[in-house]
Amino acid sequence: MTARVGAPHREFRCSSASVLRDEPLAGTASTVRAFLLVENTGPWGEDVLRDSRLPAGVGPALRAAATAARVRVLMIRRPDRLRHQRGMRVFGASADPARPRLEAGAITDPRELLELDLAQLAASGSLGLAAVDGSLFCVCTHGRHDACCAERGRPVAAALAQAHPDETWEVSHIGGDRFAGNLVVLPHGLYYGRLDPVTALSVAGAHDGGQLDLDHLRGRSGYAMPVQFAEIALRRELAETREGALRLVSRRVSRDPGGDVTTVVFDVAGAAWEVQVRSAPGPDLWQLTCKASRENPIPRYEVVGVARVA
Repeated sequence: MTARVGAPHREFRCSSASVLRDEPLAGTASTVRAFLLVENTGPWGEDVLRDSRLPAGVGPALRAAATAARVRVLMIRRPDRLRHQRGMRVFGASADPARPRLEAGAITDPRELLELDLAQLAASGSLGLAAVDGSLFCVCTHGRHDACCAERGRPVAAALAQAHPDETWEVSHIGGDRFAGNLVVLPHGLYYGRLDPVTALSVAGAHDGGQLDLDHLRGRSGYAMPVQFAEIALRRELAETREGALRLVSRRVSRDPGGDVTTVVFDVAGAAWEVQVRSAPGPDLWQLTCKASRENPIPRYEVVGVARVA
């Protein structure tokens, strides 16, 4: 079955279409190991570094620096759109699965962003800001990028802000609009999808208790997508939801007639577990975002085998 992309239809919503085709969440997190979060109370344009109200030249220069360093720049704001302290808050998050790290500071002039050593952040180092304990709950509400993010994200952000006012931020496009409401928990790089206000509060509460919600977990951004899928599959096999219970030992990729086969070994409480995942493009083409002008296949993952090897 193929979904056709024709003239834009105001009632099409990519998140509803994703639910209707029963698209799995596992293995869909954007692959990002370092994030720079910059407070910008808005408005956000479709492309935040191009369209937001930054001084002339800052957006393109910051994009170039971030691209070279492989750092994802996100705009953040409080759900009430107000600034709650002097200056612009800035966070650096290293989403290294083994050593997640979060730091924060404030700047008075956006041009100071260009003085940050993003390569250092990408290498799991410090931007020279103050270390922060705890996590941030970042909900994508970037409606100018995709309508689903605003419609489904804003109620989630509002609910989390009531329960976790210091930790909750609205955030610009993080990837996977069709899984809205989307939440990324930093610095761990944990992507959650298809959240509503009730499930978002459950996910946040579980995270604060050191647990993962496997029903809504899209993956850990520090891993490639097949490894994300393998981690979630092994956790389901072992009924293991403790956040730090799995440690990646190795990964290798081979080919077979059905696609790429990723063999992943995790350490779980001193035991080695091997998971094999086959990945290939799905057979059908779909409109994957509300504004998409062409159809694309959806990556498909399947577990080939799970076994304890040591």
